Amino acid sequence: MTIRVALQHKTEYKFDRHVNVAPHILRLRPAPHSRTHIHSYSLKVTPEDHFLNWQQDPFGNFQSRLVFPEKTDTLTFEVEVIADMTVINPFDFFVEKYAENYPFSYDEQLQKELKPYLEITESGPLLKEYAASIPREEMPINDFLVMVNTKLSQDIGYGIRLEPGVQTSDETLELAKGSCRDTSWLLIQLFRHCGLAARFASGYLVQLTSDVKALDGPSGPEEDFTDLHAWCEVFLPGAGWVGLDPTSGLFAGEGHIPLACTPDPVSAAPITGFTDKCETEFSYSNVVTRILEDPRVTKPYSDGDWLDIKALGDAVDEELTAGDVRLTMGGNQRLFLLMTWTQLNGIQRHLVKIN
Repeated sequence: MTIRVALQHKTEYKFDRHVNVAPHILRLRPAPHSRTHIHSYSLKVTPEDHFLNWQQDPFGNFQSRLVFPEKTDTLTFEVEVIADMTVINPFDFFVEKYAENYPFSYDEQLQKELKPYLEITESGPLLKEYAASIPREEMPINDFLVMVNTKLSQDIGYGIRLEPGVQTSDETLELAKGSCRDTSWLLIQLFRHCGLAARFASGYLVQLTSDVKALDGPSGPEEDFTDLHAWCEVFLPGAGWVGLDPTSGLFAGEGHIPLACTPDPVSAAPITGFTDKCETEFSYSNVVTRILEDPRVTKPYSDGDWLDIKALGDAVDEELTAGDVRLTMGGNQRLFLLMTWTQLNGIQRHLVKIN
């Protein structure tokens, strides 16, 4: 059973005068490797007088390049994504025999292909000290990933930071606090210091409120929520890229919809571009709406739904009787099964009409 949602993301810039707008690059379309099933995607740009070219960057991510020939005092990007929140088991993968336990070394060909994701770009004293504190004795690779991800989520507090760019790993460790992109970049550097290929993931995070409150532990968000988010992906031979979210300490699931995954955060920014110098009023919104919910164990049909189903079943029976369609048992089981399927299918169509 699944819940289908509509994710609507709007970013708007209002300028104090008409200005020239340089070409912009948008990375706001779900990446090809997204495990969350995407039904549809749309992008609306204002002003309407613009040129749009879809491209893929060197890492396979979708990006749109926008050119604005005329001056404007407003710039708006509106995205809508329709996606299925079908539960994904984040541990549903296998790894090659040689990579089942940490530590391991990538084979020669993978070493070449993963070179940008193995590059250690930071070696500050706090980062080196923190990396040295991570146990290196042999253990199952899943246990190692869980240990490092959990440790970081406990040691680094979360904070909303509106300044552009990403903190250095030492800054995040010294403050013991950072935004999702700061903590993710720290995790990437830690994995690289441990010999694992890791990359920066920018995307949407969708969190839906639970049908039933948890008996113990947190129950999750009080209401449905979505926003831009960042996490880390690590490459495991045989499994491919596996997502880890150090903000929550969990592995990435169906609520993590990647937009761009790159060796460096600067290449994954959702929007890049510039305008003439001016005063700017900036606003954005992220809204998620449930547009389809299948009945499930935690949220089954209501009593009213069952009464509607019974009424429709009786109506179908009346139609069959009026048409002198007779259902029999015994040797004619094939006809019985066929007509039963027809009846259930008819109920389903009527329910769709009611809903």
